[in-house]
Amino acid sequence: MLNDSEREGIFKAIFERRDIRSFNGKPISKDKLNNILMAGHHAPSVGFMQPWDFIVIDSQGVKERLAHACHKEIQALSIHYEDEKKTRFLSLKLEGIREAPITICITCDPTRGGGHVIGRNSIPETDILSVACCIQNMWLASYAEGIAMGWVSFYKKTDVREILNIPPHIDPIALISLGYTDVYPTKPILEQVNWERRRNLNNLIHHNVWE
Repeated sequence: MLNDSEREGIFKAIFERRDIRSFNGKPISKDKLNNILMAGHHAPSVGFMQPWDFIVIDSQGVKERLAHACHKEIQALSIHYEDEKKTRFLSLKLEGIREAPITICITCDPTRGGGHVIGRNSIPETDILSVACCIQNMWLASYAEGIAMGWVSFYKKTDVREILNIPPHIDPIALISLGYTDVYPTKPILEQVNWERRRNLNNLIHHNVWE
């Protein structure tokens, strides 16, 4: 069991971790990187399938190609907005792959564990949900290590597969950038710029049935 300070530390990490896009280029030690990867690998997974793999990217050339793929997708998605909102969308800093010393592609192998995995037989999406647990563990571990993390989700999977030589049946679920930052916001970035707000928890809780 946790003592009071340990319990407070967990909730502090949950409430204060942020999705960061700006990095100062300071390198990450191998020990800290390994701690973050180990935290991800110790995430819960349905049927203990552990469907994740980690592609650790420190090549500037590879990061440039990934950043270009993300920028291309951001431009494509901007057509969904018009006028001032489009301008605001394009002004948002949505990735920091070039600046971050490390980017990790976290993948999902839908064949991991074979054809009959406890839980996945009933709900196939539990493999991706398990990877999401892995990502959250990495986020909390990054915060504990004093390292900023940004989850980049603007890309076409086919582009990332080609750049990183990922087999066609493997899903690149997330690109996460890791590094140190000089700017750590007190609120989520999209809340800070009034793009979205945190919803009231009381409005999201139902009792016994959907009310």
